[in-house]
Amino acid sequence: MKFTIDRALQKGIEAQKAGKAQEADRYYTAILKANPKHPDANHNMGILAVDLGKVEEALPFLKTALEVNSSIDQYWLSYIFALIKLDRIADAKAVFNQAKSKGAKGDGFDQIELHLNASSVGFKNNEREAGIAQSNILDELKLDKALKFAKQKVKDGLSKEANKIYRDVLKRFPKNKKALDGIKALASRTSGNTSEMQEAPKELLNWVVELYNQQKFQQAFNKAQTLTKRYNKSLALWNLIGASAAKIEKPDEAVLAFQKALSIKPDYAEAHYNLGNALKAQEKLEEAIEAYTKALLIKPDYAEAYNNIGGILKNQSKLEEAIEAYTKALLVKPDYAEAHYNLGNALKAQEKLEEAIESYNMAISIKPDHAEAHHNLSKIKKYTEEDKQFLQVQELYKSENLSEDKRCSLSFALAKMYEDVGKLDYAFSHLIEGNALRKKLLKYSITQDLEFFNRLKETQPHLLKNSMQIKESSIEPKPIFILGMPRSGTSLVEQIISSHSEVVGAGELNYVAHFGKKLPFDPSSIKIAAISEFRRRYLSELTKLSYGKSCVTDKLPHNFLYIPLIRAAFPESKIVHVRRNAAATCWSNYKHYFTTKNLGYCYDLKDVVSYYALYSDLMQFWQLEYSDGIYNLNYEKLTTNQESETRKLVDHLGLDWEEACLSPQKNKRIVRTASQQQVRQKVYQSSSEVWRKYEPYLNGAFSSLPSS
Repeated sequence: MKFTIDRALQKGIEAQKAGKAQEADRYYTAILKANPKHPDANHNMGILAVDLGKVEEALPFLKTALEVNSSIDQYWLSYIFALIKLDRIADAKAVFNQAKSKGAKGDGFDQIELHLNASSVGFKNNEREAGIAQSNILDELKLDKALKFAKQKVKDGLSKEANKIYRDVLKRFPKNKKALDGIKALASRTSGNTSEMQEAPKELLNWVVELYNQQKFQQAFNKAQTLTKRYNKSLALWNLIGASAAKIEKPDEAVLAFQKALSIKPDYAEAHYNLGNALKAQEKLEEAIEAYTKALLIKPDYAEAYNNIGGILKNQSKLEEAIEAYTKALLVKPDYAEAHYNLGNALKAQEKLEEAIESYNMAISIKPDHAEAHHNLSKIKKYTEEDKQFLQVQELYKSENLSEDKRCSLSFALAKMYEDVGKLDYAFSHLIEGNALRKKLLKYSITQDLEFFNRLKETQPHLLKNSMQIKESSIEPKPIFILGMPRSGTSLVEQIISSHSEVVGAGELNYVAHFGKKLPFDPSSIKIAAISEFRRRYLSELTKLSYGKSCVTDKLPHNFLYIPLIRAAFPESKIVHVRRNAAATCWSNYKHYFTTKNLGYCYDLKDVVSYYALYSDLMQFWQLEYSDGIYNLNYEKLTTNQESETRKLVDHLGLDWEEACLSPQKNKRIVRTASQQQVRQKVYQSSSEVWRKYEPYLNGAFSSLPSS
């Protein structure tokens, strides 16, 4: 046990030094379960809590460490420092005197003694804002910087903090005009806010709130907008407009509404948080993080803001930073099931599967009906019929009051669980139900894709006519587009290509559809200038991901829709079209639950077969015009003749051969797609035959598909 505890302590210290708070916490918690009085684990746990602003929670740990071993000077210093941070000056002095009586000495104690002596004059225990020794901002900043700092605080809506800075300045410079003007402006702003916030009558607000609670979001939005013509300074109305706009997917209107709310009350944390959500919906991610951060400046214990920052960082593949954000959310709110769930997703993306399982289980222990946690956990576990979670999900599934969303997630989870235990009939039954619910929730109809594909064909000649005349190899980094049907092997191909030293694998980027907007299907918008702007914006973002390498892969499968736009804007790019056995592809799509809402065709066997036919027809159409610019890669040939097919692929891309491309499983880049775990295995054959075990249940659904 001693060796195990020593190793765990060392690992915890390493994680703490690296800023990995959650990981350190887990090591220390494990030690304390085995030995609750372990002095170093208690002390380090206390320091961890202090560093994360949870000083009150740190005290029991620091006190225990001191009680077990009072001969360690650092234990005394850490405990006294925590008491000072909590403004418990009398308690800090008592502990300090106790330390001195035991012979404690050194620079650390001398500095604390100075703090405590300075605090003894006019210090009140409940005046946290006064700080240790009545500190003045000018002790740390020069006058001009302090005034600029105050101005920024006002801009961020932190009037209280700005007021204190101005008053600190006036203590040293009583006639400073900028500080005097700042105080006056804040005073008038405060008094003005009370008159500005002219709320609508309660009965009218309740009417709008009731519409919102009944999920009549469009009506709530319309009614609130009408009322603002009369009550333009109503904070509640603007919040309702913003919230309703978000629900009806009008992020632009939501942003404007929350900005209006903040013009009325700049220090309104919830409005900053809601603004962050609206900006996130607009994909203005850095601005969204800024809005969440402002909410946290006003309300430091805003767990939801930390959680949403984590979500953005995770989607940017900044997993360590995302985990740190989720950890902060959980330190503020330990029973926050959604943050535990999101932490599990981030750990899964890091392939820390044991830790991910632990986080999913924590989410489930707090919220037993957390269907998404059950579903994601099911993807990384192997089940037996006696598995407690398996039994738990079966019971949950029987509940009559389950929402369709939850029943859908639980159905997909049960399909995986029953497959694990060999009951394929039960598995298939749950797949049918889960898919039917998902299709219903997405309100999908294959006709919408039929129309969309026809528009793409009609627009292609206009894109061809306006194609940019650009010389080969004129850009760096050069984009490599890996595309095809989802679940066709694009992740494996990207893993192979990005194993090359000159290639960065950027994963599934939504830049083509996002920056291209109407260009692929609206002939009136197609102009050389518009294509040039699309090119500029795409390459600007791609450069940020290149890390100085010459090529970057973009493996969003559905970019096959936009080949004419890609060829028009990037004639020097490379396009790799991956094609897999049709039945295997369709089955894999049908079996998988995609978090995106753009793949509605996957949730019905007839729809997925029809969509595959649309895809095949469209690719044939593109091949007629762009055959020289599309490299067709057969997935089955790649898995059976790995080296020869890989060499041909690398040669086509204009890259020198590197042996690393034959070992994609050793590529340590982050993979965020459903194929994450598969690409960590060696390239293996026969994966395209896995669907056949379900063939008896399909009633010939795939009979119209090509055999190869």
